Amino acid sequence: MKIAITGGTGFVGGYAARELTALGHEVVLLARGVDRRDLAMRNLPGARFVAAGLGDVAALAAAFAGCHAVAHCAGVNRERGAETFRKVHIDGTRNVVEAACRAGVKKVLLLSFLRARPRCGSAYHETKFEAEEIIRGSGLDFTVLKAGVIYGRGDHMLDHLSHGLHTFPFFPLVGVRTRRFRPMAAEDVARLIRVSLVDGKLSRKTVWAVGPEEMPLREGIARVARAIGRSPVIFPCPVFPHRILAFFFEKLMVMPLIARAQVQILAEGLAEASQPCEDLPSELRPSTRFTQEQIKKGLPPPGGFGLRDLRLCAPRGT
Repeated sequence: MKIAITGGTGFVGGYAARELTALGHEVVLLARGVDRRDLAMRNLPGARFVAAGLGDVAALAAAFAGCHAVAHCAGVNRERGAETFRKVHIDGTRNVVEAACRAGVKKVLLLSFLRARPRCGSAYHETKFEAEEIIRGSGLDFTVLKAGVIYGRGDHMLDHLSHGLHTFPFFPLVGVRTRRFRPMAAEDVARLIRVSLVDGKLSRKTVWAVGPEEMPLREGIARVARAIGRSPVIFPCPVFPHRILAFFFEKLMVMPLIARAQVQILAEGLAEASQPCEDLPSELRPSTRFTQEQIKKGLPPPGGFGLRDLRLCAPRGT
């Protein structure tokens, strides 16, 4: 089967591509092609890379030609220049649907966010929800996968937690109230994408997916700290200072330590989905636990933040 993946050289898209190609499926990886860090994924056996942004319907339709399905994994967690939430999540999704219809694609899967919902005061949440509505109203067969925290090699969570814990002897939690989350392994997300698009599961459904363990954010951070041999002081901190820090991190860092959308996400917790959605069937529920072994598999090389993480000092193309 031939399947296209938007954001195919990114974190979740990469896991999905490796899952599919390992089983003999043909994959088309779509990304803008401006990030030089994704070169290894472009040469994945069984995959073909196409440099195409979400704004070019004709290029998307050409890339989708002959594909049975599309996994729409492209998205952003911060706005940068013309790359706004609206342009990527809403306009981009609308273009993916139009291109899929032109190319005769049978099914589209959207990777959305667990807490995506309208009228909540967060442009990230609201535009993710509007993307869901576009997919549900497309007339195509679809699956909307509302996922929580996803971790694995190349993610944002383990990567930045590890670097942050190597850099600072303390870790301020977002908010003074205890918030809970259910971390989900990227391998489990890739499996859900595969069974939806290849096996025809979850047809015309919006489902939520989280890991099998629910825990306070403090416990999750402590587990990562133990995995890298650190013992930070973890303490609650009001949301407002985090918003200020996130603003400056977004301005100064290539990949912000925390973005403003992520502050909103962490402030309200990541254990339950917003509606509308359904539970996954029991046989499809993620089962990989957030163990020391699993955490270590996803960790980046040890080290703290440095000048390379600042925009002014970063190599071109990052």
